[in-house]
This record gives sequence, C-alpha cells and structure tokens, in this order.
Amino acid sequence: MTARILVVDDLLVNVKLLEARLSAEYYDVLTAHSGQEALDICARERVDIVLLDVMMPGLDGFETCRRLKTDPATQHIPVIMVTALDQAADRVRCLEFGADDFLTKPVDDLALITRVRNLTRLKMLNDEMLMRASTRRSMGLVDQVALEAALQQSRGRIIVVDDHQRSASRLHEVLSVQHEVSVEAHADTANAKITEDRFDLAIVSMSLTGSDGMRLCSQLRTRENTRHLPIIMLVEPQNEARLLRGLDLGVTDYLIRPIDRQELLARVHTQIKRKRYSDYLRKRLESCFELSIMDPLTQLHNRRYLDSHLNTLVNEAKTNSRPLSVLMVDVDHFKAVNDTYGHDAGDVILRECGARLRQNTRGVDLAARVGGEEFVIVMPDTDRLRAAVIGERLRASIAEQPFRVNDDITLRITASVGLGSLDEADDTPETLLKRADKALYAAKRHGRNRVSADAA
Repeated sequence: MTARILVVDDLLVNVKLLEARLSAEYYDVLTAHSGQEALDICARERVDIVLLDVMMPGLDGFETCRRLKTDPATQHIPVIMVTALDQAADRVRCLEFGADDFLTKPVDDLALITRVRNLTRLKMLNDEMLMRASTRRSMGLVDQVALEAALQQSRGRIIVVDDHQRSASRLHEVLSVQHEVSVEAHADTANAKITEDRFDLAIVSMSLTGSDGMRLCSQLRTRENTRHLPIIMLVEPQNEARLLRGLDLGVTDYLIRPIDRQELLARVHTQIKRKRYSDYLRKRLESCFELSIMDPLTQLHNRRYLDSHLNTLVNEAKTNSRPLSVLMVDVDHFKAVNDTYGHDAGDVILRECGARLRQNTRGVDLAARVGGEEFVIVMPDTDRLRAAVIGERLRASIAEQPFRVNDDITLRITASVGLGSLDEADDTPETLLKRADKALYAAKRHGRNRVSADAA
C-alpha cells in the first residue's frame, strides 16, 4: 500500500532517518524543515500523511497540527506527531491538538510502519468516499456545519472484551466517566452482542484465557455491519508477533500493557471521532447515490435509473422466456393545475401520485418518474392481461380519492395509462416504451382517465 508521506523536522538527520525507513517500505516521501513549509506543501500538493515533529523553532508542531486540522482543505489529512517528550500528558497533548496518532523518539520501526499503514488505509478509504460524494465541491471540502455536529458528539458506546477481572474493572472505571461501556469476558458472547447492537468502538484483549480475541477481531472485520468498527487491541509487552498478526487482520490501534490512563482516553477519543468522520462521509455518499437515482419530489426512481435498469429487466425476461409489461401513466390536464393553482399545488399532486403508485405496485416492480407529470411502471413476470388489471387499479387509485392541496383546495385528478408488453423476439427497451407511449396517446384520444393497451 503506497502513499505520500510528508516528514517535517527542523533537524536534517531526523528527516533523513525517517525518509530512509519509509522509502524502504516503498512510500513516496516528501520533506519539510519548518511548520510553515509543511503548511505550504499540504496546501499545494497531495499528501496522505504528515509525520510532524513537535519541538521546532517558530511554528512548532502543536500549532502546525492545529492549523492543518482547522483548515477544511487539509483537515482530512492524518497527522502523526513525533515527540521526544516522555511524559504521558505531553503525548496526550498531541492528540488534543488534533493529531491522529503520536510516536515517541527514538522511533520504533514497528510502531512507525504500523501507524502509517493503518492511517494510510483509512485515508484512502475516506478519500474515495470524499471523491464520490463531492459533486459540486472540490474534493476535501465538506459541509462544515453537518460535519462539526457529527464530531461534537463526545460520548460513545464501547464494548470491552477482557476476562481478567481486575483489568476489565479498571478499564470500565476509567472509560465510563465519558462513555457508555459494556464489558464481556468471552469473545463469542461479545461477538453476539456486537452483532445485535451498535457500538462505536471495541477494545479487545489479546490475552483471553477462555476464548480467542484474535478470532473475534477477524470475525468483526469480515461482516458487513461491523467491518468499519474501530478495534483497539490490548497486547502484552514483547508480544510483537501477535501485534503484527492483529494489525494484518485490520485492527485499528493498539495499547501495550501496562496501560496509561490518559493515553487510553486519548486513543479512545481519537478512534470514536475518526469513526464519526468516516460515518459522516459514508452517509453523505449514500445520500448522493440516492439522489443520483431517485426523483426527490416523488421518491420514485428517476429516468436515469430507468434507462439503466430496464435493459437488464428486458434481457432477463427474454433469456428466461418470462413475460414483462410496462405501464406509462400521465396525469390528465396537469398544465391547467399549474396555471390555475400554481406550481406548489402541482408539486403536491405529483408527490401524492408518486405515493399512490408506490402503494399499488409490488416491491419487485420498478416505478419511475420520467417527465414532468409522466410515470413509468415496469412489471416483471406480468403478462398483458395482468398488466391491464394493475393499470386499472392505478388509474382508480388516482381518480377515486380527491387530492388535498391545502386546507382550502381539494382537486379531482385523473390519469391516462398506456400498456405495452414484450411481444417480439427482437424487442428492446426502446420498442417496449414506444409501445406503451403509443397506447397512452390512444387513451388520451379516447377521452382520458382510462387504460389502453397497444395492439402489437
């Protein structure tokens, strides 16, 4: 997994040492010798991770990190602060200034590569979501109000998996001041609980005596509903092999016993905040995807989705020799509604028509709004006779119940329906829609508020 790493340190020897270690792992390394130079590089170039020394003259690492994390254009870049300070409070201060992680000097090779690898994986995932979700904005710029609201939720739901009673009690005592904490002694019980409930973080001991914490981590990573759950594993000193195995399985972070209280709280806070940022991006992506295939007014599919999906349905029907029918529905005299009562009234009519069409079609049917007041219903496994019955039901659902525009206006609305079915071996989505459209015009010519089937 390659990435562009920016190494920032005012001492050339430190820069060269980190550059050599990262280059050996095939990372692309950029260098800077001051905080301002680092800010300038991040502003003009793509950077995946910043390795930032704390103690620098002028703009120190704390202030540089703060500026990176408060700028919407760079706040998504992970920052690992490198510090020679040996007090826990100093290391925790790095996280409080917005850093995603920290390393202490002399930098351990294992810690360096694992921290960089994990943050690279997360950065690339978030970048992909940002790129897909950003339609009218530049990549990296997000809705700051919505994002800040998501990140301000400080209290999280944590599950601790540890069968050492004293250790589990201490973790619960420390974490429950700020978070809602559940403790489980067995991996299988914890697995079931995580599956059934929603958690923001799992803390898993790798020293379980009655079950396998490593297997639990593997199971969480393979399931769709838990694969993005942050996991902090608790490991014993000198257990490097187990630590590497856990990181290979996708564990997000680790703590080595004995666990410092402040570091625990800081890493938990960082993981929960990071999860909420990723959740925000994921929801935004889902929302953008939904907007790309849905009509926002009627909550039916749009023309784009119909055009792409109808071809698949037609091919499946022809391959399996199954019937397929299409209904084209057009609201009668809709222009008169807009001209007389205004477009707001027209929107109410269209919204209610969409609701009635959804209520009177099956889940397997494809209902789409394809024009101003025109709708298409695609019905797999439905022959011409059955489609005519459904078309009449849809027509009646619109005509028989008045539409309430507001407290003062109630309108009688009708719709004309055209029906087309697969009839020929060389039928295409275009010929099917043309057949339904031809039938729709026949319904309009014969007085509207009726169902007409094209005689192929």
